[in-house]
Amino acid sequence: MAHSASTPPLAGTPTGPAEPSLGTLAKSAMTDVSTLIRSEIELAKAEIGTSVKRGGVSAAAFAAAGVLAAFAAIFFFVMLAELITWLGLARWISYLIVFGLLLLLAAAAGLIGYRMVKKIEKPERTIETLQELPDVMRREAPGQRQRDLPTVTEGRVARRDPHARLS
Repeated sequence: MAHSASTPPLAGTPTGPAEPSLGTLAKSAMTDVSTLIRSEIELAKAEIGTSVKRGGVSAAAFAAAGVLAAFAAIFFFVMLAELITWLGLARWISYLIVFGLLLLLAAAAGLIGYRMVKKIEKPERTIETLQELPDVMRREAPGQRQRDLPTVTEGRVARRDPHARLS
């Protein structure tokens, strides 16, 4: 017996729920993706918040350690001056020697810092490309550029003729 394509279901057989449309499936998928993204953002915020709090506590601990080390250094230098006094020099001479030692250490640290600052190079390539930015930002029709375009290749800025063919 041949069945036609439009044969109705037999009476008493369950037809099941109608399958959702493609639009309903797409909407559901978009809602799920949106929920997933929001959840990931909330998780990142929570993790970053915890990290920032820990970083703040760590910074405060380092600051406290620095302050306490500075106080300890003061007492060390007072003890050093008293030790020099104990060796037989007058107290004021002992403190003057420690003062001179501290000035020498400060001068040495300042000289090292000055030499390191002089070695810092300014970002030449960045400055050059930033100076070219106004030229590049002007809108011109394709093929109508009248000036060379800056290009960066392997960290070097070069000018390229806009009408030259690329090989």
